[in-house]
Amino acid sequence: MSTEVEKRYNPQDTTLKFVKRKDDITGDDDPNILRAEMSCGHAVDPNSLTAWCRSLLDQGHYTFTCPALKDNSTESCGKLWPYQEVRRLAVLTDEEQQNFEEKVASLAAAKYCEFKTCPGCMTYVERRDLANLSVCCTICTTKKAKTYEFCWQCMKEWKGLRPRSDRCDNEGCANEQLKALLNCPLISLAGSNTKNCPSMRACPTCGNVVEHNQTGCKNIICNRCKVEFCFACLELTPVCQAAKPSSWFSVCAKDIAPRQTSIPVWNRANC
Repeated sequence: MSTEVEKRYNPQDTTLKFVKRKDDITGDDDPNILRAEMSCGHAVDPNSLTAWCRSLLDQGHYTFTCPALKDNSTESCGKLWPYQEVRRLAVLTDEEQQNFEEKVASLAAAKYCEFKTCPGCMTYVERRDLANLSVCCTICTTKKAKTYEFCWQCMKEWKGLRPRSDRCDNEGCANEQLKALLNCPLISLAGSNTKNCPSMRACPTCGNVVEHNQTGCKNIICNRCKVEFCFACLELTPVCQAAKPSSWFSVCAKDIAPRQTSIPVWNRANC
């Protein structure tokens, strides 16, 4: 069984600025560990930096920011670190570098592009017409010497007329997220007197389906587009609050929005 080797800086590396301070990520102050200063001025060692940046990737972030607290405050630094700086000061191994770069590319693509893996050739295909489930793969079309289209929803070779935004003619083709929205149980939102609210919602900005954990206020921040909206009336939080100020834990000015019968399409070009 292999064990992860603890990384150390080369004290002869003149390209790094070494400091005799505690690690600003972990707080470790072992004087025998050599630390370097990041561009934001905070001290790290390659292990703490690697672990922090890996945790950001695991949370779905594709950029790297400093978590250290500013002097004499509870506010984090938040400085954006370029990947090249992270790669160098985290002393990433070839395997770590490949893993980091693949995750960064995948996460960034998921934010800015509507893409999936073609079921025919397993290459990434971008969907440009967000209102059409029929998508043409140019690679499969070239290999097969005929047009190859697949369904963006059921991921099978396309059957039926096109364009369509609801389903293709393959048996069982259905939007599972929409079915969940239509059939989810009703809940009460704790502390807001909001009752009989659907427990699942599609974010009004990006269509990401989320579920309320029934704690805290009725507003949530979408974990995909990072936009905050009211789970009850489905207005963006600033709109909901403008209609009824300070209604974080009380009913909205508008009635509870009914179950959603369609999922909003995220127009990333406008973000």
